[in-house]
Order: sequence, then structure tokens, then C-alpha cells
Amino acid sequence: MAELPQIVDLRQSPTALRVQRGVMRFLRAAHDFCCFAEVPLANGRRADVLGLGPKGEIWIVEIKSSLIDYQVDRKWPQYREFCDRFFFAKPPELDPDIFPAEEGLMAADGHDGAILRMAAETPLAPARRKAMLVKLARLGADRVHVLMDPNDK
Repeated sequence: MAELPQIVDLRQSPTALRVQRGVMRFLRAAHDFCCFAEVPLANGRRADVLGLGPKGEIWIVEIKSSLIDYQVDRKWPQYREFCDRFFFAKPPELDPDIFPAEEGLMAADGHDGAILRMAAETPLAPARRKAMLVKLARLGADRVHVLMDPNDK
């Protein structure tokens, strides 16, 4: 079995981890999404949160925990080709005006989240959607397998 990336890779700040948890709780409770954290994409990037909706829709959420975190990261446009909707997520105390007005925006803490601005829908091509769904099914199954049998490498 291939080595899996850690779900928490110790690069996230405590703030980013709280935002991640709140986003995932919110998407599950409010939109019936199943969420994956730290999803590697075919272009070499890694989605902070990838949500899979009940109709197969795919949302990617890029977490920004501070102004400097947002300012130094310009890779986020590369996520759009792997989702139907793209969002930034921020902690409640971070100014929402730093984020591009044309992008979706969420706020979250360690308990819950909310959509401040809905992301535009840009439906995935059928072949890309199929590839993403297969990837997510395999990633989820591999993560469960490692939890159930951590000595099976």
C-alpha cells in the first residue's frame, strides 16, 4: 500500500486547524457534505478542505488564518480546475475585505462556520468529475484502512 500523507501534517497553525474543523462541521451539518482534509490534487497542490455534496458536487475551501498567510500564498487559483465551487475560509477576527470579491468566502471557528459570500458555480467537466470521485473514494478507503490496520504498509 502506498504511503498516505498525514491528515494533520503539523504545518497548520492552531488557528488554521480550528477553521478547518469549523468548516468541516458546517459543511456536514448545513449542506450534507462529506469532507476530506489535506487532499492532494493532480497538479501537485493540496486542498485544505474538499467537500463532496450529496449530488456529487465538489467544493474546495482554502484556509487563510492571517493576513500574511493570504498575502504570501498565490497558488489558490490553481484549485478552481478541481472543483465546482471555490471558497476561502477565515477565522472570525480576520478582515473579510482582504479576499477577492469574486471568490466565495466562509468564516469559521472551532465549532461551526458560515458562508459569507457564495462562490460562483463552475461545473467540472464529466471526465474531471469522474477522476475526482474515484480519487476521493480511494483516498477515503485508504485512510480508513490505515486507521483499522496501521501496521499494513
